[in-house]
Amino acid sequence: MKVLVTGVAGFIGYHLAQRLLADGAQVYGIDNLNDYYDVSLKEARLAQLHPHAGFGFELLDLADRQGMAQLFQSDFDCVVNLAAQAGVRYSLQNPFAYADSNMTGFVNLLEGCRHRQIKHLVFASSSSVYGANTKVPFAVSDNVDHPVSLYAASKKANELMAHVYSHLYNLPTTGLRFFTVYGPWGRPDMAYFKFVKAIEAGEAIDVYNFGKMKRDFTYIDDVIEGVVRVMHKPPQAGNFNRISTPSASTSQAPYKIYNIGNNNPVELMTFIQVIEKIMGKTTEKNFLPIQPGDIPSTYADVDDLIREVGFKPTTPIATGLERFVHWYREYYSAGVKQPQ
Repeated sequence: MKVLVTGVAGFIGYHLAQRLLADGAQVYGIDNLNDYYDVSLKEARLAQLHPHAGFGFELLDLADRQGMAQLFQSDFDCVVNLAAQAGVRYSLQNPFAYADSNMTGFVNLLEGCRHRQIKHLVFASSSSVYGANTKVPFAVSDNVDHPVSLYAASKKANELMAHVYSHLYNLPTTGLRFFTVYGPWGRPDMAYFKFVKAIEAGEAIDVYNFGKMKRDFTYIDDVIEGVVRVMHKPPQAGNFNRISTPSASTSQAPYKIYNIGNNNPVELMTFIQVIEKIMGKTTEKNFLPIQPGDIPSTYADVDDLIREVGFKPTTPIATGLERFVHWYREYYSAGVKQPQ
């Protein structure tokens, strides 16, 4: 099996490539290695992948239309799109990065997949699409028409564009709404990474919404298991006579959306206490208002994932955080590297 993984130097892309290579697949990865966060961390992830005989890499931006067209001169059995401009707060500072990568780039990818008749496109969406929803847990059949950040709107747009290509060109596409993914080799812009960095340095941490946040933290290994299982289950076109009212989770086209979350939201203060216990340190906390674009709570309904894919994330938060802290201390040990 030959798989194209976009964003392969990113957190989830790196872990997926590692898993696929271990399973015996050929992986061709692309990434633009942008400087949204520490490029040396992305390069270090790639350095772990390059020794594998089945791995190939190309420095390429999804927004490069000519480069993407050239990329799809090669054959791939499956495409997993994990390349995107991430981050909710950064979208307030640099909206054009989201338009270029998450919108233009995704159209370039869809065009490549349809012309090459890719058997299955799996793409990263986000729990952010649920936006201002107050009903919990968040179900894939819920209305997601009220995003509260440009990042969320771009991910919702990806879902809509993917459905169009599934409908018009019979391209099997599956969107995965990830819920606060964490773990070793994670992103430095994520809260858990910032907390560990600050606590290790003996510095105070910023706690938004005065600590009244809940997140469905999902460990990276669980996310990868879900992605791999979904890859092998391309959606089928529905019965036009049977489905009269399509929803986000049921369509006449070969299109599907799943939540991948731990199905167990954790209060932010509890999350911080677990980190402090693992690290053997406590820290001063700066309690601040909720930030623009943030949502106070996330909670994944994973019934579809369990029923149709046969999988549910199960890693306890203490286990996942202990593994992250161990990696962090090892990676940044002895001042060899400094977190940026």
